[in-house]
Amino acid sequence: MSACSLQKWIWGKFCLFDTTYIDDYKRYLMYERNAPVNTVTSYIRDITQFSEFLRTGGKQNFSDVTKDEVRFYVLYLEESGRSPATVSRCVASLKAFFSRLIDAGLVSSNPAAGISAASAPKKPPRILTGDEIVRLLERPDVNNPKGCRDKAMFEALYATGIRVSELIALNVSDLNLSTGLITCGNGRERIIPLYDAAVKALDHYLSFARLKMAAANEAALFVNTNGERMTRQGFWKILKSYVDKELADTDITPQTLRHSFAAHLLENGADLRSLQEMLGHADISSTQVYARVVQRQLKDVYKKAHPRA
Repeated sequence: MSACSLQKWIWGKFCLFDTTYIDDYKRYLMYERNAPVNTVTSYIRDITQFSEFLRTGGKQNFSDVTKDEVRFYVLYLEESGRSPATVSRCVASLKAFFSRLIDAGLVSSNPAAGISAASAPKKPPRILTGDEIVRLLERPDVNNPKGCRDKAMFEALYATGIRVSELIALNVSDLNLSTGLITCGNGRERIIPLYDAAVKALDHYLSFARLKMAAANEAALFVNTNGERMTRQGFWKILKSYVDKELADTDITPQTLRHSFAAHLLENGADLRSLQEMLGHADISSTQVYARVVQRQLKDVYKKAHPRA
Protein backbone atom coordinates (compact mmCIF):
# COMPACT_ATOMS: atom_id res chain seq x y z
CA MET A 1 0.00 0.00 0.00
CA SER A 2 1.45 3.42 -1.02
CA ALA A 3 1.91 6.21 1.53
CA CYS A 4 -0.92 8.17 -0.12
CA SER A 5 -3.25 5.17 -0.06
CA LEU A 6 -2.34 4.44 3.53
CA GLN A 7 -3.11 8.05 4.51
CA LYS A 8 -6.52 7.88 2.80
CA TRP A 9 -7.24 4.54 4.50
CA ILE A 10 -6.37 5.98 7.92
CA TRP A 11 -8.44 9.11 7.29
CA GLY A 12 -11.25 6.94 6.02
CA LYS A 13 -11.28 5.07 9.31
CA PHE A 14 -11.31 8.38 11.12
CA CYS A 15 -14.30 9.50 9.05
CA LEU A 16 -16.46 7.09 11.02
CA PHE A 17 -18.48 9.02 13.57
CA ASP A 18 -16.18 8.57 16.55
CA THR A 19 -14.25 10.83 18.86
CA THR A 20 -10.93 9.87 17.27
CA TYR A 21 -11.66 11.85 14.13
CA ILE A 22 -13.22 14.73 16.03
CA ASP A 23 -10.06 14.98 18.12
CA ASP A 24 -7.92 14.88 14.98
CA TYR A 25 -9.87 17.74 13.39
CA LYS A 26 -9.63 19.70 16.63
CA ARG A 27 -5.84 19.39 16.54
CA TYR A 28 -5.89 20.56 12.91
CA LEU A 29 -7.86 23.67 13.81
CA MET A 30 -5.68 24.47 16.80
CA TYR A 31 -2.20 23.76 15.50
CA GLU A 32 -2.39 24.11 11.72
CA ARG A 33 -5.03 26.82 11.41
CA ASN A 34 -4.24 28.54 14.74
CA ALA A 35 -7.98 29.12 15.15
CA PRO A 36 -9.20 31.02 18.25
CA VAL A 37 -10.26 28.82 21.16
CA ASN A 38 -13.91 29.90 20.89
CA THR A 39 -13.96 29.01 17.19
CA VAL A 40 -12.48 25.58 17.83
CA THR A 41 -14.98 24.87 20.59
CA SER A 42 -17.94 25.94 18.43
CA TYR A 43 -16.82 24.01 15.33
CA ILE A 44 -16.15 20.79 17.23
CA ARG A 45 -19.50 21.03 19.02
CA ASP A 46 -21.33 21.65 15.74
CA ILE A 47 -19.63 18.75 13.97
CA THR A 48 -20.22 16.37 16.88
CA GLN A 49 -23.93 17.23 16.99
CA PHE A 50 -24.17 16.82 13.22
CA SER A 51 -22.54 13.38 13.39
CA GLU A 52 -24.97 12.32 16.13
CA PHE A 53 -27.87 13.53 13.99
CA LEU A 54 -26.61 11.51 11.02
CA ARG A 55 -26.00 8.40 13.11
CA THR A 56 -29.65 8.35 14.17
CA GLY A 57 -30.53 8.26 10.48
CA GLY A 58 -28.33 5.27 9.83
CA LYS A 59 -25.29 7.01 8.34
CA GLN A 60 -21.88 5.58 9.23
CA ASN A 61 -19.40 7.70 7.28
CA PHE A 62 -18.99 11.38 6.47
CA SER A 63 -18.12 10.51 2.86
CA ASP A 64 -21.72 9.33 2.32
CA VAL A 65 -23.34 12.63 3.36
CA THR A 66 -25.48 14.31 0.70
CA LYS A 67 -26.51 17.91 0.20
CA ASP A 68 -30.13 16.98 0.96
CA GLU A 69 -29.08 15.62 4.34
CA VAL A 70 -27.33 18.86 5.19
CA ARG A 71 -30.43 20.81 4.13
CA PHE A 72 -32.59 18.54 6.30
CA TYR A 73 -30.25 19.12 9.24
CA VAL A 74 -30.51 22.89 8.80
CA LEU A 75 -34.29 22.60 8.70
CA TYR A 76 -34.17 20.43 11.83
CA LEU A 77 -32.11 23.08 13.65
CA GLU A 78 -34.49 25.86 12.61
CA GLU A 79 -37.57 23.89 13.66
CA SER A 80 -35.89 23.06 16.97
CA GLY A 81 -35.88 26.75 17.81
CA ARG A 82 -32.19 27.45 17.24
CA SER A 83 -31.48 31.09 16.55
CA PRO A 84 -30.60 32.14 12.97
CA ALA A 85 -27.13 33.10 14.18
CA THR A 86 -26.57 29.64 15.66
CA VAL A 87 -27.79 27.87 12.53
CA SER A 88 -25.58 30.06 10.33
CA ARG A 89 -22.57 29.19 12.46
CA CYS A 90 -23.38 25.47 12.21
CA VAL A 91 -23.51 25.72 8.42
CA ALA A 92 -20.16 27.51 8.41
CA SER A 93 -18.71 24.78 10.63
CA LEU A 94 -19.86 22.06 8.27
CA LYS A 95 -18.55 23.86 5.19
CA ALA A 96 -15.11 24.21 6.78
CA PHE A 97 -15.17 20.61 7.97
CA PHE A 98 -15.99 19.15 4.56
CA SER A 99 -13.40 21.39 2.93
CA ARG A 100 -10.87 19.66 5.15
CA LEU A 101 -12.14 16.27 3.96
CA ILE A 102 -11.75 17.40 0.36
CA ASP A 103 -8.16 18.46 1.07
CA ALA A 104 -7.53 15.00 2.53
CA GLY A 105 -8.88 13.38 -0.66
CA LEU A 106 -11.78 11.69 1.11
CA VAL A 107 -14.68 13.39 -0.65
CA SER A 108 -14.93 15.03 -4.05
CA SER A 109 -17.45 17.75 -3.21
CA ASN A 110 -18.73 19.73 -0.26
CA PRO A 111 -22.35 18.80 0.60
CA ALA A 112 -22.69 21.99 2.68
CA ALA A 113 -21.65 24.28 -0.18
CA GLY A 114 -24.36 26.66 -1.33
CA ILE A 115 -26.52 26.02 1.73
CA SER A 116 -27.41 28.93 3.96
CA ALA A 117 -29.62 29.53 6.96
CA ALA A 118 -32.26 32.21 7.35
CA SER A 119 -30.60 35.57 7.88
CA ALA A 120 -30.32 36.61 11.49
CA PRO A 121 -31.96 39.97 12.17
CA LYS A 122 -29.17 42.39 13.06
CA LYS A 123 -29.75 44.51 16.11
CA PRO A 124 -28.39 48.05 15.98
CA PRO A 125 -25.29 48.40 18.15
CA ARG A 126 -25.87 49.62 21.70
CA ILE A 127 -24.60 53.19 22.03
CA LEU A 128 -24.01 54.81 25.42
CA THR A 129 -25.03 58.41 25.92
CA GLY A 130 -22.39 60.98 26.76
CA ASP A 131 -23.66 61.04 30.34
CA GLU A 132 -23.38 57.24 30.66
CA ILE A 133 -19.81 57.36 29.37
CA VAL A 134 -18.85 60.02 31.90
CA ARG A 135 -20.42 58.09 34.77
CA LEU A 136 -18.61 54.87 33.77
CA LEU A 137 -15.25 56.62 33.48
CA GLU A 138 -15.70 58.23 36.89
CA ARG A 139 -16.59 55.02 38.75
CA PRO A 140 -13.12 53.50 39.31
CA ASP A 141 -11.33 54.67 42.46
CA VAL A 142 -8.02 55.96 41.08
CA ASN A 143 -6.53 56.12 44.58
CA ASN A 144 -5.92 52.36 44.61
CA PRO A 145 -3.89 50.44 41.98
CA LYS A 146 -6.77 48.32 40.64
CA GLY A 147 -9.11 51.28 40.24
CA CYS A 148 -6.32 53.28 38.62
CA ARG A 149 -5.75 50.46 36.13
CA ASP A 150 -9.47 50.10 35.40
CA LYS A 151 -9.83 53.83 34.77
CA ALA A 152 -6.89 53.71 32.34
CA MET A 153 -8.36 50.73 30.45
CA PHE A 154 -11.78 52.34 30.10
CA GLU A 155 -10.29 55.64 28.96
CA ALA A 156 -8.05 53.87 26.45
CA LEU A 157 -10.98 51.94 24.96
CA TYR A 158 -13.24 54.95 24.64
CA ALA A 159 -10.41 57.15 23.35
CA THR A 160 -9.39 54.78 20.57
CA GLY A 161 -12.27 52.41 19.82
CA ILE A 162 -9.86 49.47 19.68
CA ARG A 163 -11.05 45.91 20.24
CA VAL A 164 -10.63 44.29 23.65
CA SER A 165 -8.28 41.73 22.07
CA GLU A 166 -6.14 44.64 20.91
CA LEU A 167 -6.32 46.36 24.29
CA ILE A 168 -5.00 43.37 26.21
CA ALA A 169 -2.33 42.76 23.53
CA LEU A 170 -0.85 46.24 24.06
CA ASN A 171 2.66 46.52 25.42
CA VAL A 172 4.08 49.50 27.27
CA SER A 173 6.21 50.19 24.19
CA ASP A 174 3.03 50.76 22.13
CA LEU A 175 2.32 53.97 24.05
CA ASN A 176 3.77 57.35 23.21
CA LEU A 177 2.23 59.64 25.79
CA SER A 178 4.42 62.61 24.87
CA THR A 179 2.75 62.71 21.45
CA GLY A 180 -0.59 61.31 22.63
CA LEU A 181 -0.53 58.33 20.28
CA ILE A 182 -1.07 54.60 20.64
CA THR A 183 -0.03 51.87 18.19
CA CYS A 184 -2.14 48.73 17.90
CA GLY A 185 -3.31 46.04 15.54
CA ASN A 186 -2.25 42.52 14.62
CA GLY A 187 -0.96 42.43 11.06
CA ARG A 188 -2.69 45.68 10.11
CA GLU A 189 -0.93 48.16 12.38
CA ARG A 190 -2.56 51.52 12.98
CA ILE A 191 -1.77 54.59 15.05
CA ILE A 192 -4.61 56.27 16.93
CA PRO A 193 -4.59 59.55 18.87
CA LEU A 194 -5.50 59.81 22.54
CA TYR A 195 -7.42 62.67 24.10
CA ASP A 196 -5.84 64.50 27.03
CA ALA A 197 -7.88 62.78 29.77
CA ALA A 198 -6.85 59.36 28.44
CA VAL A 199 -3.19 60.40 28.35
CA LYS A 200 -3.47 61.57 31.95
CA ALA A 201 -5.15 58.34 33.09
CA LEU A 202 -2.55 56.18 31.34
CA ASP A 203 0.31 58.23 32.73
CA HIS A 204 -1.08 57.90 36.24
CA TYR A 205 -1.47 54.15 35.79
CA LEU A 206 2.11 53.73 34.56
CA SER A 207 3.68 55.84 37.28
CA PHE A 208 1.49 54.63 40.16
CA ALA A 209 -0.42 51.39 39.68
CA ARG A 210 1.57 49.37 37.17
CA LEU A 211 4.79 49.81 39.13
CA LYS A 212 3.12 47.98 42.02
CA MET A 213 1.22 45.37 40.01
CA ALA A 214 3.38 44.18 37.10
CA ALA A 215 5.68 41.18 37.40
CA ALA A 216 9.36 41.66 36.64
CA ASN A 217 10.12 41.96 32.90
CA GLU A 218 6.39 41.91 32.01
CA ALA A 219 5.93 43.73 28.69
CA ALA A 220 2.13 43.94 28.82
CA LEU A 221 0.62 47.37 29.34
CA PHE A 222 -2.36 46.13 31.37
CA VAL A 223 -1.82 43.43 33.97
CA ASN A 224 -4.00 41.47 36.38
CA THR A 225 -3.55 41.07 40.12
CA ASN A 226 -0.95 38.35 39.46
CA GLY A 227 1.17 40.86 37.61
CA GLU A 228 0.62 39.11 34.26
CA ARG A 229 -1.07 40.21 31.04
CA MET A 230 -4.79 40.93 31.37
CA THR A 231 -7.12 38.41 29.69
CA ARG A 232 -10.37 38.99 27.81
CA GLN A 233 -12.31 37.20 30.53
CA GLY A 234 -10.56 39.26 33.18
CA PHE A 235 -11.46 42.52 31.49
CA TRP A 236 -15.07 41.40 31.00
CA LYS A 237 -15.45 40.67 34.73
CA ILE A 238 -13.92 44.03 35.62
CA LEU A 239 -16.29 45.94 33.35
CA LYS A 240 -19.34 44.08 34.67
CA SER A 241 -18.35 44.92 38.23
CA TYR A 242 -18.84 48.62 37.46
CA VAL A 243 -22.17 48.31 35.62
CA ASP A 244 -25.56 48.41 37.31
CA LYS A 245 -29.06 49.76 36.60
CA GLU A 246 -28.06 53.16 37.88
CA LEU A 247 -25.43 53.45 35.15
CA ALA A 248 -27.38 52.02 32.21
CA ASP A 249 -30.71 50.30 31.56
CA THR A 250 -29.06 47.42 29.67
CA ASP A 251 -25.83 45.45 29.90
CA ILE A 252 -22.65 47.16 28.83
CA THR A 253 -20.15 44.92 27.07
CA PRO A 254 -16.58 45.69 25.98
CA GLN A 255 -17.92 46.10 22.43
CA THR A 256 -20.31 48.79 23.68
CA LEU A 257 -17.40 51.17 24.27
CA ARG A 258 -16.15 50.58 20.71
CA HIS A 259 -19.63 51.21 19.31
CA SER A 260 -19.99 54.38 21.38
CA PHE A 261 -16.58 55.67 20.28
CA ALA A 262 -17.56 55.27 16.62
CA ALA A 263 -21.04 56.79 16.91
CA HIS A 264 -19.88 59.76 18.99
CA LEU A 265 -17.11 60.61 16.53
CA LEU A 266 -19.58 60.58 13.64
CA GLU A 267 -22.03 62.73 15.61
CA ASN A 268 -19.27 65.29 16.04
CA GLY A 269 -18.22 65.48 12.40
CA ALA A 270 -15.69 62.68 11.80
CA ASP A 271 -15.65 61.30 8.25
CA LEU A 272 -16.24 57.63 7.51
CA ARG A 273 -12.82 56.98 5.97
CA SER A 274 -10.94 58.28 9.00
CA LEU A 275 -13.21 56.30 11.31
CA GLN A 276 -12.68 53.16 9.21
CA GLU A 277 -8.92 53.56 9.63
CA MET A 278 -9.14 54.03 13.38
CA LEU A 279 -11.47 51.05 13.84
CA GLY A 280 -9.33 48.84 11.62
CA HIS A 281 -12.22 47.84 9.35
CA ALA A 282 -11.12 46.19 6.09
CA ASP A 283 -14.45 47.12 4.45
CA ILE A 284 -16.09 50.51 4.86
CA SER A 285 -19.52 48.83 4.87
CA SER A 286 -18.74 47.75 8.44
CA THR A 287 -18.14 51.38 9.38
CA GLN A 288 -21.32 52.58 7.67
CA VAL A 289 -23.36 50.71 10.29
CA TYR A 290 -22.55 53.52 12.73
CA ALA A 291 -23.59 56.18 10.24
CA ARG A 292 -27.01 54.55 9.98
CA VAL A 293 -27.29 54.47 13.78
CA VAL A 294 -26.52 58.18 13.98
CA GLN A 295 -29.05 58.92 11.23
CA ARG A 296 -31.76 57.00 13.11
CA GLN A 297 -30.98 58.94 16.26
CA LEU A 298 -31.25 62.24 14.40
CA LYS A 299 -34.61 61.19 12.97
CA ASP A 300 -35.86 60.31 16.45
CA VAL A 301 -34.77 63.71 17.76
CA TYR A 302 -36.44 65.43 14.80
CA LYS A 303 -39.74 63.60 15.32
CA LYS A 304 -39.77 64.44 19.00
CA ALA A 305 -38.70 68.07 18.65
CA HIS A 306 -40.22 69.37 15.41
CA PRO A 307 -43.71 70.82 16.00
CA ARG A 308 -45.04 69.47 12.68
CA ALA A 309 -43.32 66.08 12.74
